[in-house]
Amino acid sequence: MSFSALLMVSLAPGLDAQSPTDGARGSDGPGQPVVVARVGPPTVRAVRATGPMRVDGRLDEPIYAAIDPIAGFVQQEPDEGQPATEKTEAWVIFDDDTMYVSARCHESQPARRVANEMRRDTNQLRQNDTFAVLFDTFHDRRNGYVFTANAIGGLGDSQVTDEGPPNTDWNTVWEVATTNVDDGWTIEMAIPFKSIRYQPSRLQTWGINLRRSVRWKNEWSYLAQVPRALTTFRGIIKVSSAATLVGLEVPSGSRTIELKPYGLSGLTTDNTVTPRLSKDGTNRIGADVKYGVTENLTADLTLNTDFAQVEVDEQQVNLTRFSLFFPEKRDFFLENLGVFAFAGRASAGLAAGTGLAPYLFFSRRIGLDGGRVTPLRAGGRLTGRVGRVTLGALSVRTGDVDASNAQQSRIEPTAFTVLRAKRDILRRSNVGAMVTHRTATPGRVGSNLGYGLDASLSFYQNIKFDTYLAGTKTEGRRGDDLSYRGLFDYNGDRYGVQIDRLVVEPNFLPEIGFIRRTDMRRNFGQLRFSPRPRNLPHVRKLTALGSVNYLTNTRNRLDTRELVGTFHIELLNSDVAGVTYTDSFDRLIVPFDVARGVRIPTGGYSFDTLHVSYAGGQQRKFSGTLAYDSGTYYDGTQQSLSVNTARIEVTPRASLEPGGSINFVDLPQGAFTATVLRTRATFTMTPQMFVSGIVQYNSATTSVGSNLRLRWEYLPGSELFVVYTDDYDTQGRPGLTPLRNRALVVKMTRLFRP
Repeated sequence: MSFSALLMVSLAPGLDAQSPTDGARGSDGPGQPVVVARVGPPTVRAVRATGPMRVDGRLDEPIYAAIDPIAGFVQQEPDEGQPATEKTEAWVIFDDDTMYVSARCHESQPARRVANEMRRDTNQLRQNDTFAVLFDTFHDRRNGYVFTANAIGGLGDSQVTDEGPPNTDWNTVWEVATTNVDDGWTIEMAIPFKSIRYQPSRLQTWGINLRRSVRWKNEWSYLAQVPRALTTFRGIIKVSSAATLVGLEVPSGSRTIELKPYGLSGLTTDNTVTPRLSKDGTNRIGADVKYGVTENLTADLTLNTDFAQVEVDEQQVNLTRFSLFFPEKRDFFLENLGVFAFAGRASAGLAAGTGLAPYLFFSRRIGLDGGRVTPLRAGGRLTGRVGRVTLGALSVRTGDVDASNAQQSRIEPTAFTVLRAKRDILRRSNVGAMVTHRTATPGRVGSNLGYGLDASLSFYQNIKFDTYLAGTKTEGRRGDDLSYRGLFDYNGDRYGVQIDRLVVEPNFLPEIGFIRRTDMRRNFGQLRFSPRPRNLPHVRKLTALGSVNYLTNTRNRLDTRELVGTFHIELLNSDVAGVTYTDSFDRLIVPFDVARGVRIPTGGYSFDTLHVSYAGGQQRKFSGTLAYDSGTYYDGTQQSLSVNTARIEVTPRASLEPGGSINFVDLPQGAFTATVLRTRATFTMTPQMFVSGIVQYNSATTSVGSNLRLRWEYLPGSELFVVYTDDYDTQGRPGLTPLRNRALVVKMTRLFRP
């Protein structure tokens, strides 16, 4: 029997077969064709390698000539369900240790290929011509791993939990190599079985989907069809639409163990503490340990954890009376992040953080106290699945910090604990529970307990209902301490409906969470109409959206009302032009300082804002979003100009990313300008080595600072970081040095994986 017998694809009854000339032909033997079904998810068979596999991107091993490729990709965008206009041929191969996913990406116009990003996991990578694979290793049609690469070897990996936003900060050990050919490019991915988790049996059935993006055409195609209503961002994470992968044999049940020690040395100058530090030396060691309790249950231990390699936060302008949300960036908390999502809300990083629903668990509350960094002495985490139940347990202990000046208090050692359990029900739904505990809370004596039940119910392709009931108990704090929500979301391609009811009682206070406002009853409704006109040249989609946001306190006093109307035009080249009008009412019960020396008094205020924006497609050498806002602001006026997600391609290895906003505010109490400016520069030597720097200015904090990082993955999973950071006071106060702090750190990690 030939190797072609090992590539088998199922044909659903009543479906038309694709012509063998389209590259989808295989055989059980000479003259026996096997075809791919194009309606309904197909089934493909993994092929065992018959010799050594070289990960060089050349596809010159004998097995590629012996078996026919997987082909017949279908479009998600722009013409849903139609054959892809650029041919893709793929292979799924395995040996005793590794999965290999390879592809030949044919191009009708190779000169127009978009390949200008080599950094790992960046959003810009997704704006390139890429090839990606999704593995649903438990075949539960909910969770999976995504591996992506472009034609110059830039790569990205992510975890998907319950078809939610992908955790792009998850990293594992794998390889990719690409090569240019006459009519396109070829790619080979090598993913060790040790790098992923799967069911406890030697013979496996997984879910799989393959994606090809041709960015200059703005075309996205898949092995198994994905609805375009999900948008190109969410298409690959539609695990329930994936094909089936059979015939796979995985290593027998040896347990994974990984040891990753680190060593760090640095110098610090800090003029904001008492006594001042000048070139204070630091030497530190620590380690992370990963142990596979079972094939699908993993324990992690971290000792003397350090996050010196993490890039600084991007500065933001805050003209509201509520706290800003800054995403998590620390590796220990980012891994398996989706396990700790509660009521559809990720614990950090996976959501914009602009909504009003509180986070019962927000990992940035660990290790940061009143803006001061506290050391993480030790931490442990257990995550994975037992049958249809997803489990997560996290425990971290932080050290103490003495007061650095008279205005600060001592920070006591604190223990943080999070327990999470979630059970799959129906086809794509789940119910769960979470408990959080903190032994000491800032500014108070005593502990804080959080607890809640939640459910996420998904029906058909586009209907979802999220709900939760949560409570908190804080020593010394009395009163109503519950929060609950019911959210209905229909998200079709042409129509969308969202209805939300959210209640946060006055004393609901999750001390390991994030909450924007309390004492609130929110009623929200939104309607969307998104036609795809065929008679408008260069236009892909029109979107008209209207929403009502009505907030009272728990005694039914109106505090906030927003009426919003939005109209967007999406062009075929992925540019988007938009205009939004907002009519607002906001009641202030207590005054708040919007700028230094400018206080807005209590009272009810009505104001409106017009927002106009244009977003240029990020596949271009020059891209970004330019926005202008104008309108009334409380009892004054506001105008602002902002640039976001901007990128200038200098070369495929070098880029600049300018951004920021300038806000002109004129109030009876005084006029001021709030400005945040930043520029990031990146030079990538190889996909494993890059240098990036960011310079930022914030007028509100009278601060200008820089952060420069070298990252080199000198061995798979082992890294060297060199990081320089500084911060200067721009106010020029007499008798004070403008330098606030400065640090230089060198950190090296080494992964040992028996």
